[in-house]
Amino acid sequence: MTTETETDVFEEHRPVLLGVAYRMLGRVADAEDVVQEAWLRWSGADRSEVREPRAYLVRITTRLAIDRLRQVKARGETYIGPWLPEPYVTDFGDTVPDTAERAVLADSVSLAVLVVLESLSPLERAVFVLREAFGYPYADIAAMLDRGEAAVRQLAGRARKHVDERRPRYDVDPVQRRDLTERFLAAAAEGDLEGLMSLLAPDVRLVGDSGGKAKAPVRVLETADKVGRFLVGVARKGDVSDLSWRFLEINGGPAVLVLSGDKPDSVFQLDLVDGRIQAVYIIRNPDKLGFLAAE
Repeated sequence: MTTETETDVFEEHRPVLLGVAYRMLGRVADAEDVVQEAWLRWSGADRSEVREPRAYLVRITTRLAIDRLRQVKARGETYIGPWLPEPYVTDFGDTVPDTAERAVLADSVSLAVLVVLESLSPLERAVFVLREAFGYPYADIAAMLDRGEAAVRQLAGRARKHVDERRPRYDVDPVQRRDLTERFLAAAAEGDLEGLMSLLAPDVRLVGDSGGKAKAPVRVLETADKVGRFLVGVARKGDVSDLSWRFLEINGGPAVLVLSGDKPDSVFQLDLVDGRIQAVYIIRNPDKLGFLAAE
């Protein structure tokens, strides 16, 4: 296998590898580090007996991600305020033509689901991601993880039960989400409390992630009254003259990138249930936004 061919093969599978690593870690930089390490392993390996490069590369990436996740958990790092995954720009394009498959991939990378996945063990998370997001057979996952198939099925069942119990229900229609996001943005910018209240579910939650490095609520806000009044207060106190915004597809759905000048200020995304806003996610930690400047 020539150097050019080994590079081409790896680049062909890079999107899948990055998708696996990000769903495992919830951190873009860590996922990219894992994929780079997978490339080093691939380029230095004896590939003469590799019959299925994709399976081989997914196996390496998954194991590296498990090791990275274990290291993070072992450090027991404290995080100031609520934690959300780094926003991940998703554009399945023509690579996922099937609508049902696209919906599964989008759900598996959603902010709500990734928050739930944080509570799984590294092995449970790996099995869940490989099975639920990428549809690998249990036998293949067992081979990737050097576990018996029965053990993998048990891990999968435990992980799926845990996720199903904690996974918030939400509507995924991108047209409806974008329409409601535009209405929400207009009402919030104008400080229109009545307009906001008409869009919010009674038990709406607002989750703000700043990591203690920007202004955001240090606790999750709950109920339409608290969320609405908080947003109106922000609009009335803030200087918005230097702010601009644009839509991106982030974590499988429409989201808004707010810019201060040309610098990313925040990302927000909504989850909907029955046509009302059920959750508002706001990411303001600058460490999680820097890469969006190039988008």
